[in-house]
Amino acid sequence: MENLRIKASDGSGEFSAYVATPDTDQTAPAVLVIQEIFGVNHVMRDICDNLAQNGYMAVCPDLFWRQEEGVDITDQTEKEWDKAFALFNGFNVDKGIDDCIATLDTIRKMETSTSLVGSLGFCLGGKLAYLMATRSDIDCSVSYYGVGIEGLLDEVENIDLPLLMHIAAEDKFSSPEAQNKITAAIKDQDYITHHIYDGCDHAFARVGGEHYNENATRIANLRTSDFLATYLSRDAL
Repeated sequence: MENLRIKASDGSGEFSAYVATPDTDQTAPAVLVIQEIFGVNHVMRDICDNLAQNGYMAVCPDLFWRQEEGVDITDQTEKEWDKAFALFNGFNVDKGIDDCIATLDTIRKMETSTSLVGSLGFCLGGKLAYLMATRSDIDCSVSYYGVGIEGLLDEVENIDLPLLMHIAAEDKFSSPEAQNKITAAIKDQDYITHHIYDGCDHAFARVGGEHYNENATRIANLRTSDFLATYLSRDAL
């Protein structure tokens, strides 16, 4: 496992990304893993490592670098939650997407990449995965319980590559009204598949989290695995 340095497209500097690579001499498809509000922490690194074990190069960029480099906190203390929300509230979504696109461009130029890249985001990253589908040419995207997507539905018509959305029915950060707006906007879109997980709260797939739901996570992750295998396989080249 290693860290990669990526140049910001606006010339403001460089940021790091955690990289996990499969144990193979062949080129591999890649997954751009988009962080939650806790930075590139052990949860994100574990997701990258698991993807690498399944044959993907996984890259998780530090998207809080414009506020503070190297954020690595948990969801286990009030102090960490306070810091996470402060970073979230100070986060520039448009700059974040620019950094994700810079990461995408970097991955596609790597000799170890097949050039096929998907995004996989959780929470804040779930929103950014949705925006990668609307604003970039990434090959596919997966959004887990994205926060704030209801305010970005004017971009849904831009989606012309596959997007998979996992929605927690009892998400405390996404009201029933917000979810109704989202599902109404996406239900007839050819490139979007969505699943609603009844009885699940926000971050149901965060291992060790307060609302972790093992059964829902297993189902969602199997759907994600099949989705990535379909759209990032060599047959998709």
